[in-house]
Amino acid sequence: MHKSLSKEDRNMTTYGYARVSTNGQDLGSQEAELMAAGAAKVFKEKVSGAKTDRAELAKVIRRLEPGDVLMVTRLDRLARSTRDLLNVLATISEREAGFRSLKDAWADTTTPHGRLMLTVLGGLAEFERDLILARTSDGRTRAKARGVVLVVPPPSHRISGRRLSSALPMAKCKPM
Repeated sequence: MHKSLSKEDRNMTTYGYARVSTNGQDLGSQEAELMAAGAAKVFKEKVSGAKTDRAELAKVIRRLEPGDVLMVTRLDRLARSTRDLLNVLATISEREAGFRSLKDAWADTTTPHGRLMLTVLGGLAEFERDLILARTSDGRTRAKARGVVLVVPPPSHRISGRRLSSALPMAKCKPM
């Protein structure tokens, strides 16, 4: 009879994630730090942190099981903005895994103090979003009072970045 392993019975794994922005940079120092800190495997990639579709990050997150830990050397290796960081941490949390940053001791969801700090950070980000929404709503109200008609073009009339970049050279040429 096969018994499924409980959280306590299963060996928890610590995975590392290392990222550099350009091919000219080296992943070696991050990998060495992560391995020295106990990472069983390090997922590495050379891609801009501004990109949201980071294949190796997605791969390691898919691999996380309850109790596992994802570790980075610094927070900026994982995310470029507070919003991006909170989204990634929420995904890790949904997998019932933990997160640790070696150089940012406060960013460690495996400790009560780290969970508190990240909860406060999340609360501040939510507060900021609410303030932005309130200011935007107030701005719309003032614009409407001045007689400005606010219209969002239908999706069929919006131009994508690719279409725009191909249209700009045509707009600069002289008609025949």
